[in-house]
Amino acid sequence: MTDYAIGDIQGCYERLMDVLDKVDFSPSRDRLWVAGDIINRGPSSLESLRYVRNLGSSAVVVLGNHDLHLLAVALGGHGLKKKDTLRDILEAPDHRDLLAWLLQQNICVHDPQRNFAMAHAGLPHIWEVDKAMGLARELEAVLRGPEVATFFRQMYGNEPSCWRDDLVGMERWRMITNYFTRMRFIAEDGTLELTAKESADDAPDGYAPWFSHERPDDVRVIFGHWAALEGDTGSERYIGLDTGCVWGGKLTVMNLDTDEKIHCDC
Repeated sequence: MTDYAIGDIQGCYERLMDVLDKVDFSPSRDRLWVAGDIINRGPSSLESLRYVRNLGSSAVVVLGNHDLHLLAVALGGHGLKKKDTLRDILEAPDHRDLLAWLLQQNICVHDPQRNFAMAHAGLPHIWEVDKAMGLARELEAVLRGPEVATFFRQMYGNEPSCWRDDLVGMERWRMITNYFTRMRFIAEDGTLELTAKESADDAPDGYAPWFSHERPDDVRVIFGHWAALEGDTGSERYIGLDTGCVWGGKLTVMNLDTDEKIHCDC
Protein backbone atom coordinates (compact mmCIF):
# COMPACT_ATOMS: atom_id res chain seq x y z
CA MET A 1 0.00 0.00 0.00
CA THR A 2 1.19 3.49 -0.88
CA ASP A 3 -0.09 6.65 0.78
CA TYR A 4 -0.24 9.83 -1.30
CA ALA A 5 -1.15 13.37 -0.27
CA ILE A 6 -2.77 15.74 -2.75
CA GLY A 7 -3.23 19.49 -2.81
CA ASP A 8 -6.29 21.57 -3.67
CA ILE A 9 -8.37 19.80 -6.33
CA GLN A 10 -11.00 22.58 -6.52
CA GLY A 11 -13.28 20.80 -8.93
CA CYS A 12 -10.57 19.90 -11.46
CA TYR A 13 -11.75 16.31 -11.85
CA GLU A 14 -10.01 15.52 -15.15
CA ARG A 15 -6.66 16.72 -13.81
CA LEU A 16 -7.27 14.64 -10.67
CA MET A 17 -7.68 11.56 -12.83
CA ASP A 18 -4.55 12.48 -14.79
CA VAL A 19 -2.29 12.80 -11.78
CA LEU A 20 -3.65 9.67 -10.10
CA ASP A 21 -3.04 7.77 -13.35
CA LYS A 22 0.56 8.97 -13.25
CA VAL A 23 1.14 7.21 -9.92
CA ASP A 24 -1.03 4.20 -10.83
CA PHE A 25 -3.27 4.95 -7.84
CA SER A 26 -5.64 2.14 -6.90
CA PRO A 27 -8.19 2.52 -4.06
CA SER A 28 -7.97 -1.23 -3.47
CA ARG A 29 -4.36 -0.94 -2.30
CA ASP A 30 -3.48 2.77 -1.89
CA ARG A 31 -4.71 5.68 0.18
CA LEU A 32 -5.17 9.36 -0.68
CA TRP A 33 -4.69 12.11 1.91
CA VAL A 34 -6.64 15.14 0.69
CA ALA A 35 -5.49 18.53 1.97
CA GLY A 36 -8.87 20.24 1.57
CA ASP A 37 -10.70 22.26 -1.08
CA ILE A 38 -11.96 19.30 -3.06
CA ILE A 39 -14.42 21.64 -4.74
CA ASN A 40 -15.16 25.10 -6.14
CA ARG A 41 -13.83 27.36 -8.87
CA GLY A 42 -13.06 24.42 -11.19
CA PRO A 43 -15.49 22.98 -13.76
CA SER A 44 -16.34 19.64 -12.12
CA SER A 45 -17.01 20.11 -8.42
CA LEU A 46 -19.71 17.44 -8.26
CA GLU A 47 -17.58 14.77 -9.95
CA SER A 48 -14.59 15.62 -7.74
CA LEU A 49 -16.62 15.41 -4.55
CA ARG A 50 -18.29 12.15 -5.55
CA TYR A 51 -14.95 10.60 -6.46
CA VAL A 52 -13.30 11.40 -3.12
CA ARG A 53 -16.42 10.37 -1.18
CA ASN A 54 -16.53 7.06 -3.05
CA LEU A 55 -12.95 6.28 -2.04
CA GLY A 56 -14.32 5.41 1.40
CA SER A 57 -11.59 4.33 3.80
CA SER A 58 -9.02 4.82 1.02
CA ALA A 59 -9.26 8.59 1.57
CA VAL A 60 -8.22 10.72 4.55
CA VAL A 61 -9.76 14.17 4.15
CA VAL A 62 -9.38 17.50 5.89
CA LEU A 63 -11.84 20.27 5.11
CA GLY A 64 -10.77 23.46 3.38
CA ASN A 65 -12.37 26.88 3.29
CA HIS A 66 -14.17 26.10 0.00
CA ASP A 67 -15.57 22.86 1.41
CA LEU A 68 -16.84 24.78 4.44
CA HIS A 69 -18.26 27.45 2.12
CA LEU A 70 -20.45 24.85 0.42
CA LEU A 71 -21.77 23.79 3.81
CA ALA A 72 -22.34 27.42 4.80
CA VAL A 73 -24.44 27.95 1.67
CA ALA A 74 -26.40 24.73 2.18
CA LEU A 75 -26.85 24.87 5.95
CA GLY A 76 -26.19 28.47 6.99
CA GLY A 77 -28.30 30.38 4.49
CA HIS A 78 -25.42 32.14 2.71
CA GLY A 79 -25.65 32.88 -0.99
CA LEU A 80 -23.41 31.61 -3.74
CA LYS A 81 -20.63 33.95 -4.86
CA LYS A 82 -20.10 35.00 -8.46
CA LYS A 83 -17.13 32.65 -9.03
CA ASP A 84 -18.58 29.64 -7.19
CA THR A 85 -19.04 26.42 -9.14
CA LEU A 86 -21.15 24.67 -6.53
CA ARG A 87 -24.64 24.72 -8.00
CA ASP A 88 -24.27 21.26 -9.55
CA ILE A 89 -23.67 19.84 -6.06
CA LEU A 90 -26.59 21.69 -4.49
CA GLU A 91 -28.93 20.48 -7.25
CA ALA A 92 -27.64 16.89 -7.39
CA PRO A 93 -30.06 14.13 -6.35
CA ASP A 94 -27.49 12.87 -3.83
CA HIS A 95 -26.60 16.29 -2.43
CA ARG A 96 -27.84 15.47 1.08
CA ASP A 97 -25.58 12.43 1.23
CA LEU A 98 -22.63 14.44 -0.04
CA LEU A 99 -23.17 17.18 2.53
CA ALA A 100 -23.58 14.63 5.31
CA TRP A 101 -20.31 13.01 4.26
CA LEU A 102 -18.48 16.35 4.30
CA LEU A 103 -19.67 17.00 7.85
CA GLN A 104 -17.98 13.78 8.96
CA GLN A 105 -14.55 14.76 7.64
CA ASN A 106 -11.58 16.06 9.60
CA ILE A 107 -10.31 19.53 10.35
CA CYS A 108 -6.78 18.30 11.04
CA VAL A 109 -5.16 14.85 11.07
CA HIS A 110 -1.94 13.62 12.68
CA ASP A 111 0.13 10.61 11.71
CA PRO A 112 2.50 10.05 14.65
CA GLN A 113 4.34 7.22 12.91
CA ARG A 114 5.38 9.46 10.03
CA ASN A 115 5.45 12.50 12.33
CA PHE A 116 3.31 14.73 10.15
CA ALA A 117 0.07 16.64 10.56
CA MET A 118 -2.18 17.78 7.72
CA ALA A 119 -4.52 20.77 7.81
CA HIS A 120 -5.80 22.82 4.90
CA ALA A 121 -4.04 26.10 5.76
CA GLY A 122 -1.44 24.70 8.16
CA LEU A 123 -0.71 24.69 11.90
CA PRO A 124 -0.14 27.92 13.82
CA HIS A 125 3.08 27.98 15.83
CA ILE A 126 1.17 28.90 18.99
CA TRP A 127 -0.29 25.36 19.22
CA GLU A 128 1.84 22.27 19.63
CA VAL A 129 0.43 19.37 17.68
CA ASP A 130 -1.46 17.68 20.54
CA LYS A 131 -3.27 20.92 21.38
CA ALA A 132 -4.02 21.51 17.69
CA MET A 133 -5.54 18.06 17.42
CA GLY A 134 -7.68 18.63 20.50
CA LEU A 135 -9.03 21.89 19.07
CA ALA A 136 -9.68 20.20 15.72
CA ARG A 137 -11.72 17.50 17.47
CA GLU A 138 -13.63 20.26 19.28
CA LEU A 139 -14.63 21.91 16.00
CA GLU A 140 -15.45 18.58 14.37
CA ALA A 141 -17.88 17.90 17.24
CA VAL A 142 -19.65 21.17 16.43
CA LEU A 143 -19.98 20.19 12.76
CA ARG A 144 -21.58 16.91 13.78
CA GLY A 145 -23.72 18.31 16.58
CA PRO A 146 -26.97 20.21 17.13
CA GLU A 147 -25.38 23.66 16.73
CA VAL A 148 -24.11 23.06 13.20
CA ALA A 149 -26.59 25.43 11.52
CA THR A 150 -25.80 28.18 14.03
CA PHE A 151 -22.11 27.69 13.34
CA PHE A 152 -22.48 28.04 9.58
CA ARG A 153 -24.74 31.09 9.88
CA GLN A 154 -22.01 32.87 11.87
CA MET A 155 -18.83 31.24 10.53
CA TYR A 156 -17.60 34.12 8.38
CA GLY A 157 -15.53 36.91 9.90
CA ASN A 158 -12.00 37.93 10.81
CA GLU A 159 -12.66 38.54 14.49
CA PRO A 160 -11.38 37.63 16.92
CA SER A 161 -7.99 37.82 15.26
CA CYS A 162 -5.88 36.15 17.96
CA TRP A 163 -6.27 32.99 20.00
CA ARG A 164 -7.08 33.02 23.71
CA ASP A 165 -7.71 29.87 25.70
CA ASP A 166 -10.73 31.50 27.36
CA LEU A 167 -12.61 32.08 24.10
CA VAL A 168 -16.02 30.41 24.11
CA GLY A 169 -18.84 29.69 21.71
CA MET A 170 -18.86 31.14 18.23
CA GLU A 171 -15.77 33.30 18.75
CA ARG A 172 -13.79 30.20 19.72
CA TRP A 173 -15.11 28.11 16.83
CA ARG A 174 -14.49 30.88 14.27
CA MET A 175 -10.95 31.35 15.54
CA ILE A 176 -10.18 27.63 15.25
CA THR A 177 -11.71 27.60 11.75
CA ASN A 178 -9.65 30.55 10.58
CA TYR A 179 -6.35 29.09 11.79
CA PHE A 180 -6.93 25.72 10.18
CA THR A 181 -8.56 26.81 6.91
CA ARG A 182 -7.71 30.46 6.12
CA MET A 183 -4.32 31.25 7.68
CA ARG A 184 -1.43 32.62 5.64
CA PHE A 185 0.25 35.46 7.52
CA ILE A 186 0.51 35.50 11.30
CA ALA A 187 2.22 37.61 13.96
CA GLU A 188 4.50 36.24 16.65
CA ASP A 189 1.68 36.46 19.24
CA GLY A 190 -0.67 34.46 16.99
CA THR A 191 -2.64 37.35 15.50
CA LEU A 192 -3.91 36.50 12.00
CA GLU A 193 -3.85 38.81 8.97
CA LEU A 194 -6.55 37.36 6.73
CA THR A 195 -6.78 39.90 3.92
CA ALA A 196 -3.34 39.43 2.32
CA LYS A 197 -3.05 36.57 -0.19
CA GLU A 198 0.25 37.40 -1.85
CA SER A 199 3.46 35.39 -1.93
CA ALA A 200 5.43 34.69 1.23
CA ASP A 201 7.82 37.57 0.44
CA ASP A 202 5.02 40.13 0.60
CA ALA A 203 4.04 39.85 4.26
CA PRO A 204 2.26 42.86 5.76
CA ASP A 205 4.22 44.78 8.38
CA GLY A 206 4.37 42.89 11.67
CA TYR A 207 3.40 39.57 10.09
CA ALA A 208 5.20 36.62 8.54
CA PRO A 209 4.19 33.39 6.77
CA TRP A 210 2.89 31.00 9.40
CA PHE A 211 5.59 28.42 8.58
CA SER A 212 8.41 30.90 9.27
CA HIS A 213 7.76 30.91 13.02
CA GLU A 214 9.52 28.44 15.31
CA ARG A 215 7.24 25.63 16.47
CA PRO A 216 7.22 24.02 19.95
CA ASP A 217 7.43 20.51 18.43
CA ASP A 218 9.16 18.74 15.54
CA VAL A 219 6.08 17.72 13.56
CA ARG A 220 6.10 18.11 9.77
CA VAL A 221 3.09 19.90 8.31
CA ILE A 222 1.33 19.16 5.02
CA PHE A 223 -1.04 21.86 3.80
CA GLY A 224 -2.73 23.38 0.77
CA HIS A 225 -4.60 26.69 0.47
CA TRP A 226 -1.76 29.04 -0.55
CA ALA A 227 -1.45 28.78 -4.33
CA ALA A 228 0.82 31.82 -4.57
CA LEU A 229 3.58 29.81 -2.89
CA GLU A 230 3.62 27.38 -5.83
CA GLY A 231 4.52 24.74 -3.24
CA ASP A 232 7.72 26.48 -2.13
CA THR A 233 8.09 27.09 1.62
CA GLY A 234 11.87 26.97 1.67
CA SER A 235 11.72 24.10 4.15
CA GLU A 236 11.39 20.33 3.87
CA ARG A 237 9.40 20.42 7.11
CA TYR A 238 6.49 22.45 5.70
CA ILE A 239 5.05 20.85 2.59
CA GLY A 240 2.79 23.03 0.47
CA LEU A 241 0.74 21.02 -2.00
CA ASP A 242 -1.47 23.73 -3.49
CA THR A 243 0.33 24.40 -6.76
CA GLY A 244 -2.50 26.33 -8.35
CA CYS A 245 -4.22 23.74 -10.52
CA VAL A 246 -7.43 25.71 -10.88
CA TRP A 247 -5.41 28.81 -11.86
CA GLY A 248 -3.55 27.02 -14.66
CA GLY A 249 -0.66 25.74 -12.55
CA LYS A 250 -0.19 22.12 -11.53
CA LEU A 251 -1.97 19.48 -9.46
CA THR A 252 0.50 17.81 -7.12
CA VAL A 253 0.54 14.52 -5.25
CA MET A 254 3.29 13.43 -2.89
CA ASN A 255 4.31 9.92 -1.90
CA LEU A 256 4.25 10.07 1.88
CA ASP A 257 6.94 7.41 2.29
CA THR A 258 9.48 8.76 -0.22
CA ASP A 259 8.48 12.47 -0.35
CA GLU A 260 8.52 12.23 -4.14
CA LYS A 261 6.21 14.83 -5.74
CA ILE A 262 4.40 14.08 -8.96
CA HIS A 263 2.61 16.78 -10.97
CA CYS A 264 0.29 17.14 -13.89
CA ASP A 265 -0.03 20.44 -15.77
CA CYS A 266 -3.40 22.12 -15.63
